[in-house]
Amino acid sequence: GELFMDLTKHVVLFSEGTPNKKLYGGKGSGLIEMTKAGLPVPPGFVIDIEMCKEYLKQSKLPDGLLEIVKEKMRQLEKLTGKEFGSSQNPLLVSVRSGAAISMPGMMDTILNLGLNDESVEGLAKKTNNRRFALDAYRRFIEGFGSIVKGIDIKLFHKKLDDIKKAKKAIHDTDLDEKALEEVVKAYKEIYEKQLGEKFPSDPYKQLQEAIEAVFRSWNGKRAVDYRRLNKITPDMADGTAVNIVTMVFGNMGNDSGTGVAFTRDPGTGENVLYGEFLVNAQGEDVVAGIRTPQPISELEKAMPEVYKQLQDIRSKLENHFREVQDMEFTVEKGKLYMLQTRNAKMNAQAAFKTSVDMYNEKLISKEDAVLRIKPEQLEQLLHRRIDPKANVEVIATGIGASPGAASGMIVFDADTAEELATKNGKKVILVREETKPDDVHGFYAAQGILTSRGGKTSHAAVVARGIGKPCIVGAESIFIDEVNKKMRINSREYSEGEIITIDGTAGRVIKGEVPTLDPEMTGEMKIVLGWADEIRRLGVRANADEPERAKKARDFGAEGIGLCRTERMFEGPERLSIVHEMILAETKEERQKALDKLEPLQKNDFIEIFKVMDGLPVTIRLLDPPLHEFLPKEAELLTEIYEMKLEQKPENEIEPKMKILRRVRQLAEVNPMLGLRGVR
Repeated sequence: GELFMDLTKHVVLFSEGTPNKKLYGGKGSGLIEMTKAGLPVPPGFVIDIEMCKEYLKQSKLPDGLLEIVKEKMRQLEKLTGKEFGSSQNPLLVSVRSGAAISMPGMMDTILNLGLNDESVEGLAKKTNNRRFALDAYRRFIEGFGSIVKGIDIKLFHKKLDDIKKAKKAIHDTDLDEKALEEVVKAYKEIYEKQLGEKFPSDPYKQLQEAIEAVFRSWNGKRAVDYRRLNKITPDMADGTAVNIVTMVFGNMGNDSGTGVAFTRDPGTGENVLYGEFLVNAQGEDVVAGIRTPQPISELEKAMPEVYKQLQDIRSKLENHFREVQDMEFTVEKGKLYMLQTRNAKMNAQAAFKTSVDMYNEKLISKEDAVLRIKPEQLEQLLHRRIDPKANVEVIATGIGASPGAASGMIVFDADTAEELATKNGKKVILVREETKPDDVHGFYAAQGILTSRGGKTSHAAVVARGIGKPCIVGAESIFIDEVNKKMRINSREYSEGEIITIDGTAGRVIKGEVPTLDPEMTGEMKIVLGWADEIRRLGVRANADEPERAKKARDFGAEGIGLCRTERMFEGPERLSIVHEMILAETKEERQKALDKLEPLQKNDFIEIFKVMDGLPVTIRLLDPPLHEFLPKEAELLTEIYEMKLEQKPENEIEPKMKILRRVRQLAEVNPMLGLRGVR
């Protein structure tokens, strides 16, 4: 009805729209916002969420919508000087979904739409790389076939593997032009056999089908499950937009390239353009860590104009978003395109420095400066570092991707790391050529991560920074032999289980274990915490159970101790044995003897804690001993006794253990956390 008197306002070029997540989705809105902020975004348009709802209601695209889409495609042709479906200079687009709330994995992106037997030759001419064009075509058929038409992607992958085997190729990159022609032909046959129709060569037919598939994906199982699991209701997100963006290619020769850049250094917070780029490469090459990229400063020599433009964009973005940005860009034949920008993830030091700097640059207020910093970043700054006085033997260097120092046994896979760390309490360093998302459990188990490939924007670097673990990437002198569980540096071999230390701040790999120092407060950290004290209304006290920790709490600004757990005062080895004595005592007198030994120790602790706290309040929790915290476990005792008997140890050695066992059984608690008498 009324809605469709004027369909034109439901399809807008990025340059025509006004950012609005509810109407254009997060992705579309971001592209409109970047275009508005004067960034060179590849030309594109968005079909709004209203059209999705209408499509789902009618189970077909609203009448007249395709005419408007065609009109917008003609505008893209004008803006780019390319032609949709052309065999000379083809316009290719990506088609992607975008809801009001980010729903990763709802619908995969379809890249290189517009390829067919004619336009693939145009792409080959333009990129001067027929192998690349055929590979893009092969990926497009696979993507379109699986994402849009629901063909099982395994059918394509199996075919590819068969052709690789026949050609004795290990990686996709080993397939030559001839082999890729075969792959394309085989993929088209799979498509036809599965669907009973030919692969559509008309680019407008491809586009229509892709738009409909994105709209349908809103009610697809993946998306519905995701919304249910994440409690996303229709008033939060109702339908998806479709974004149609000109594909730009960074592999059209030496005046092309791709990169990732940050508006400030995410490692130190220094106010310089920071990042890396590859000449004559596609975007995924940087992130995948297949080629090791060059630092962004080299771009000034390679493409001075582009570098100058990036510098301008840097200040534009920061003034617009008032936050350090992490951006992806591609250069196609000397022309810069911004593909994405988002708030940068930084390590803690950088977060504090940029907060203080941006306040001083009048970009943000004091409150904003404090709110920008997450509690876990504060924790990161409390990282250990290598003692500068230590004598170290550096066996390799890489890129320091996440700060801190850690030692541990070399382990080459995530499962072993998890096993050794959690089951056997060993300290391990996870060493891989490059990491993948399914290695993440190994990250949590390891003290640190070391990879021989990749840059500061590779998977390992990003994840390690996120969880605050030391990480070194791109240590290229290390050759990793996963099968035999060894790594080789020059002529020296290191086997799984040997100890190394990594310094994630400086990127040094060091032989053996090295002494490390406790962290301390930096200037910026003090400033921000001072601001936090000015703004906050909440008082802060510490958990501290011994004088040392009370002193540390005081140094960090605690206004007293909120909880001193007396059982923690007895955990030192010399005290634990007295506690055992007390628990195992059979008579009141014996118990009193043990208590008499503990009393002066505890009294002294209290005196020292009160001294440190200097009149500030201290809350002490009395102890009804949770005995399980002090006694050995029954199963462990049984094993020990059993082994002693097997070794035919004399009775007088076994008896003390038996005594403990009897006591452990006697004192077994129903709810150990309530203590022996249930009066904690």
